[in-house]
Amino acid sequence: MTTTLLTLDSVSYVLPDGRALFSGLDFSFDTTPTGLVGRNGVGKSVLARLLAGQLTPAGGRVVAHGVVHYLAQDIPRDVGLTVADIAGQGDIVRALARIEAGSSDPNDFDTVGDRWDVARRLGDELARHGLDYLDGATAASSLSGGEATRVALVGAFLSDVDMLILDEPSNHLDHASRQALVERLMAWDRGLIVVSHDRALLRRMERIVELSEQGLRAYGGNYDDYAQARDAERDAAANQLAQRKAERRREERLLRERTERAERRQARGAREGREANQAPILLGRRKEGAENSAARLREQNERSRETLDQRVRDAAMRVDRRPALHMATSSTGEGPQRVALLDNVVLPYVRGDARAISLTILAGQRIGVVGSNGSGKSTLLRVLAGMLAPLQGERHVPVPVAWLDQRLEGLDPARSLVDTMTDDQPGIDEGALRSRLALMGLDAHAAISPSGSLSGGQRLAACLARGILADPPVRLLLLDEPGNHLDLPALEALEDMLRHYDGSLVVVSHDEVFLERIALTHRLEVSPDGWTLEPC
Repeated sequence: MTTTLLTLDSVSYVLPDGRALFSGLDFSFDTTPTGLVGRNGVGKSVLARLLAGQLTPAGGRVVAHGVVHYLAQDIPRDVGLTVADIAGQGDIVRALARIEAGSSDPNDFDTVGDRWDVARRLGDELARHGLDYLDGATAASSLSGGEATRVALVGAFLSDVDMLILDEPSNHLDHASRQALVERLMAWDRGLIVVSHDRALLRRMERIVELSEQGLRAYGGNYDDYAQARDAERDAAANQLAQRKAERRREERLLRERTERAERRQARGAREGREANQAPILLGRRKEGAENSAARLREQNERSRETLDQRVRDAAMRVDRRPALHMATSSTGEGPQRVALLDNVVLPYVRGDARAISLTILAGQRIGVVGSNGSGKSTLLRVLAGMLAPLQGERHVPVPVAWLDQRLEGLDPARSLVDTMTDDQPGIDEGALRSRLALMGLDAHAAISPSGSLSGGQRLAACLARGILADPPVRLLLLDEPGNHLDLPALEALEDMLRHYDGSLVVVSHDEVFLERIALTHRLEVSPDGWTLEPC
């Protein structure tokens, strides 16, 4: 028997610009570990904050049957904040410190309550998560994004709450930290809602709830069960749309035939009346009757067409409009078999044995780079791209290179992709460029809109397009965590697109499912002992 912990009762939310984000949401969350998924922009984080009581709905109500703790995906690391603050224990830790220094202020004792051991518990939990080098007084500004996320998770697990709501908790975590997160969540025996596109994490949930324009829909089982059910629904919706369109074509043909028969009868009747020398008044009545019949037929036909059109529109609404992306590039063609060489290179900013690397990348190789955060993976890509010079050794890359960093820099947010690319390649045919951009999921509106207004998936496609559609074609593609901030449909589309890329690929990612799906030939792993390249 599960216990209901959160209830949505006809909840709606309106954005500051007046647009309704969603309306009429009715749902109950219990102790079943639940993954919340949906497209970027559909309102998952807003819904999470509504459930946590941080936002007020425009209509309806959210009822909490217990204490809820919400962990945002962006953890503040402002100057003045400490590790204890990020863990949500800052006020208690400071009150304890004042009491230990001799304070008798009743407010300090009220703040502490019965949590006199919070400092010890915080230290124990930090150590449990491999953060024993931190303590409650450590400045938050000294933490990396991954460390801040891990500290905030420590605070979530320390909280004495009935429901945890975690918003993209694995975004800044490396593989080992993701594994530790999954194990800790599996040990959590209270309510849990995880907003995520991390399929490895979603596979450990017992229910998936999808937020879409149609509302909330629950799927029993984990991510794989959800994906199978979603694909079946998508196929059924596409088949129904095709049937409705075929039905409309058949009915349109019957309506035309009925109209043509009526027009032939009307013309024949008028001709027979004239040949019979009927009186003008009789001819007028006959003409009026024929015109009335024709008007009724037109009205019936219009009603039938509107019904058919509405059926097609209803069927189209149920079709999942996934981005259908293609690389849209000509073959990389002939060229050197060795596309990159790092010969006894010493990497800047990297410590230990991982500073030194010798690496040869051949045409067609597809390499996944894995390792802990801060180990030098992004630095390696920057050196390969020519963005950083090695401290020692030789870098030789004789082919065109495209590099995409985690922040998707390189696009002027005020300029459109078409303007940027026509500057890159003066004389390029703009019509052909727009057609190829459309194949990469960038329609006419996206191609001419300011780059800063595009979604995360569109910005990624735009950056890929800028490199891949270059002249000459890119033969070495370097990607640093390309799946960050993409929703599941966009991530799947990216995987499909990369599988069809025929150049050499080097990609840094902590997403094992993503790496499995892009047809790697090799994995390059960095550890304290250095770099190891192994075939897949």
